Amino acid sequence: MTSPAGVSRRTVIAASAAAAAAPLAFSQAAQAHGKGGHPAPEPQTFHLTVLGTSDTHGNVYNWDYYKDAEYDDAAHNDVGVAKLAALVNKIRAEATGATLVLDAGDTIQGTPLATYYAKQEPITTTGEKHPMARAMNVLHYDAVTLGNHEFNYGLPLLNLWIRQLGFPALAANCVSAKTGRPAYTPYIIKKVSLGKHAPTLRVGILGLTNPGVAIWDRANVEGKLEFLDMVSTAAKWVPVMRRCGADLVIISAHGGDSGTSSYGPDLPNENPVALIAQQVPGIDAILFGHAHLDIPQRFVTNTATGAQVLTSEPSKWGQRLTRMDFDLVRSQGRWQVVSKAATTLNTNTVDADPAVLAAVKAQHAKTVAYVNQVVARSTEELSAATSRYEDTAILDYINKVQTDTVAAALAGGPYAALPVLSIAAPFSRTAVFPKGDVKIKDVAGLYIYDNTLEAVVMTGAEVKAYLEYSAKYFVTLAPDAPVDPNTINDPSVPDYNYDTLSGVDYDIDISKPVGSRITRLQINGADVDPAAQFVVAVNNYRRSGGGNFPGIVKTQVYNEQKEIRQLLIDWAQAKGVIDPADFFVRNWQLVRNGVPVKF
Repeated sequence: MTSPAGVSRRTVIAASAAAAAAPLAFSQAAQAHGKGGHPAPEPQTFHLTVLGTSDTHGNVYNWDYYKDAEYDDAAHNDVGVAKLAALVNKIRAEATGATLVLDAGDTIQGTPLATYYAKQEPITTTGEKHPMARAMNVLHYDAVTLGNHEFNYGLPLLNLWIRQLGFPALAANCVSAKTGRPAYTPYIIKKVSLGKHAPTLRVGILGLTNPGVAIWDRANVEGKLEFLDMVSTAAKWVPVMRRCGADLVIISAHGGDSGTSSYGPDLPNENPVALIAQQVPGIDAILFGHAHLDIPQRFVTNTATGAQVLTSEPSKWGQRLTRMDFDLVRSQGRWQVVSKAATTLNTNTVDADPAVLAAVKAQHAKTVAYVNQVVARSTEELSAATSRYEDTAILDYINKVQTDTVAAALAGGPYAALPVLSIAAPFSRTAVFPKGDVKIKDVAGLYIYDNTLEAVVMTGAEVKAYLEYSAKYFVTLAPDAPVDPNTINDPSVPDYNYDTLSGVDYDIDISKPVGSRITRLQINGADVDPAAQFVVAVNNYRRSGGGNFPGIVKTQVYNEQKEIRQLLIDWAQAKGVIDPADFFVRNWQLVRNGVPVKF
């Protein structure tokens, strides 16, 4: 399917809370005078609160496993389901009407806690309940939507986690590749009591997962699942839910609202929430995630009905809780929404819920012990703080391990004679190997994603095009402009887009126009032949099309499903010593008109 057209800015209205709370128009029947000229009695107003979380990413405790300390950041945010649960329970206790709790996905990946029970002691082997199932069951969610990271560890683990939940997991646009039928529950209709003597309210909840799964986890889903367009899927199921009696329709979507994708046009839109609200009639509100943004309240005008669709995104990791409030009246046997508003609440305002902490205490302790195991000794401190704009030893450590792994696997085969290059990117500016003992948490802090290692064959021309694509994200500097390391990178571009290659020598001239910045590309002192062939080691996310880098989406010559983080740990344990002299080669630099940029 092709992606829908973009949304005009005029359709997206960032309304104030006061404007959002203004009553919607009543039907003429609800405003009519009674018989004899007497005004009809004012209908009773009932209240529904919908609480939403998203992108919790394996966070239960307010804990940073990479620092082995309580989580904190510059804004003093807190994280974790235990914090969310405390805030949810507080709102439930104060509620005058009914309360529902939803999650918009990306739940079982993202911390060493989640990784431990997927890789070290996988629940598919032990049968143990996943820590995110334990925590979420204590909070008592009404439904969760599957996010793209739910598919990272394969379908057996995902399906077992779903069975461990005490509530439904939704994904209407994920269908069986064989039958075309929904692979997971598309929607639910919750019967809600709004108070004593109140008629039952039926709330339809539709879940939409991200089509990017087909790229990012192709190895886990290809030939098994297909991921349909989120807009057309909503258009299919919203009328079904209405026909089945839904008085109120809420979508829980794992996709942002920018209308753009990180991949090309071959798959449906990655971030279509505003498009859904604009194009699909019958939706009252959308809880969404995926982009990790704090969007308390945003209204989108539906072009068919003129209705204002309420949307909200609650940041990431449990830092925020979305609160949507609906006032409803019953008129002529039907429910009508007379006002709706949303906000996001900061979880650093409450203490962690003790019941959630207790439920996951043993698993948290086991993870802390694991990440504090020493794997090697570093001869000096290695930092990733400057890796986005200069060659650093710590990224070359990644490239060394990837190169050695692929070269060893291909030895004696048809690709053994080709030079092996390696791609790495800075994931975290705070990643450090301290001088002395290096622990698993230090390695995990450097490579924070659960990527696996793959390799493809690329030509010299493709290698240059790949480097040009990454180089476009640097800010253009005039020959006499001052150099500021804080602004040399485009601040809107995540650090993980600044890919570097080992095995070739190259310059990035940031005074040149985009597309002409790789001014030197050599191997062994000679210019790279555009027709030359190389084996290139790369993570599965990039190789599958993540980031839309050119020339990399092709058949793998190496793919043993080995996790890069574990390869880094294994290499350190085998060597016992991490010494930059064994792997650090200064092979790339930023220049202006051929003159190296000094920081």
